[in-house]
Amino acid sequence: MMITSQAPIGIDSFSGLIGTLYQGLEDDIPWKQFLRQLQDTMGAKFATFILRPPSHELDGLILSTGRPTQDAMASYNKHFYALDPFVGVPSGHVVTLDEFIPEHERESSEFFRLYLAPLDVYHIVGTDIITPDGATCSLRISRGQDGAPFAADDKALLKMFIPHIERAVKIHMQLNRIETERKLYAGAVDQLAVGTIILDEKGKVLQTNQVAQELLADKDGLKLVNGTLQVGSSRDTLTFRQMIKHATEALHHHRPGVVEALRIQRASGASDLGIVVRSIPSADWNEGKQQPAVVLFVSDPDRKSRAPQEVVKALFDFTPAESHLAMLLANGLTLDEASEELSISRNTARAHLRSIFSKTGVTRQTMLVRLILRSVATLG
Repeated sequence: MMITSQAPIGIDSFSGLIGTLYQGLEDDIPWKQFLRQLQDTMGAKFATFILRPPSHELDGLILSTGRPTQDAMASYNKHFYALDPFVGVPSGHVVTLDEFIPEHERESSEFFRLYLAPLDVYHIVGTDIITPDGATCSLRISRGQDGAPFAADDKALLKMFIPHIERAVKIHMQLNRIETERKLYAGAVDQLAVGTIILDEKGKVLQTNQVAQELLADKDGLKLVNGTLQVGSSRDTLTFRQMIKHATEALHHHRPGVVEALRIQRASGASDLGIVVRSIPSADWNEGKQQPAVVLFVSDPDRKSRAPQEVVKALFDFTPAESHLAMLLANGLTLDEASEELSISRNTARAHLRSIFSKTGVTRQTMLVRLILRSVATLG
């Protein structure tokens, strides 16, 4: 978009606002700073962005500058949005409230008297934007009764931002979907009791999941020293670093991903940790420091399965007693140990186990353990 000398804003100011708009994608609540700057630039009382309009099922996702009270925002969500006459603006068009509804009709409306007037909102200019994937968002800029009505240059300024706002919303939606998927898969790995540690090509730790954090906190076979991972003995650490080197070299030479494994003894005498090292293929146009290069998967045989008993019960049609017994067996207890844990006789435990075998179609305890641990129950 060309900005001429007659444009309502200079190139530096426009570039600064656009930079703030896209920078807002990295914030927990996007675009707060952009709205504040836009409010100041337009000499407004409020700048309000509605990413999701309110509905009977959901409150709106609304961000506003100035000082609208929480009660005012809540009442707009619950009641006044249905009365708001300034909705349904054609996508990409910029209009003022005066153009949208005559002044005499506005001042006699319940929406103006009970909602806008107490907030000293008298002049409004706005636009609605419908993205290609169907998201509808609204931007409203408002001034008080003492402020000047919005004019043609205000509308021209707002229109300059429409393609960028649409693009920013689209990117925001894509990033949200990616982050949701990432959390979903990370949660699934946590439930499987597998630790994951992501390293850069220098071997520095970039990210860990909950299981890995707990293992690192134990400092038993795994520990962090100045951001660098050390495993087992000094010899184990040397072997591990060599594995990291192989993985990163494969990336640099565009060879197939390297997968290597290592067993680590623990000083406490607990069961050995199993570690698998895999290289992480990078995107073609990805560059810069601290890029993910290697992922470690860490298994601890002593960690108990976290499969919820209610999920196990529903999956296999177990009774509560049967699901308790099945989970104890899946976590490595013998039948005698499980019966003692449940305070039941061995004969009762054997009766439960026969019923469990009948419902699952397995004939041995080892097969039952494998069935439960490989089922979706561990993702519950």
